[in-house]
Amino acid sequence: MFLPIVFILYWFVFKNKLKSQNIVLLISSYVFYSFWDWRFLSLILISTLADYFIGKALSKTNAQNHRKQLLYSSILLNLGLLCFFKYYNFFIDSFTTAFSFFGQTISVNSLNIILPVGISFYTFQTLSYTIDVYRKKIEPTNNLINFAAFVSFFFRNLLLDL
Repeated sequence: MFLPIVFILYWFVFKNKLKSQNIVLLISSYVFYSFWDWRFLSLILISTLADYFIGKALSKTNAQNHRKQLLYSSILLNLGLLCFFKYYNFFIDSFTTAFSFFGQTISVNSLNIILPVGISFYTFQTLSYTIDVYRKKIEPTNNLINFAAFVSFFFRNLLLDL
């Protein structure tokens, strides 16, 4: 029932109104993502906002050191989130197994979470945007709604994963 409602809103109610269509896509993508687990919505919001504002900052400076700092902060934030949620349990389990091999018992808590849906896809999507802005291949967008809709358009992203 969700997809038909979004389809009707996008193609019939807001036909030829790009701003309204992007708002529909953004809200519906966030709602769709929240159906799986609303707690991980903050991750996509953090990546989206960080890379939007880093892209804007990159366009306002020509100082190479500052541009590199901005790029590295985007890479560190995005890959840090991705690695934490995707690989934390793997490294903790490997670490405790390695120490138990040498007769040492280490008690480290692992996270009892499932990998957030689409985290790899939207992480690399926002990173590629920031890298392209850094390399001056594209101009940063001035429209946060358009950028957020681009990042969070999970109907397309999930279809690509299938």
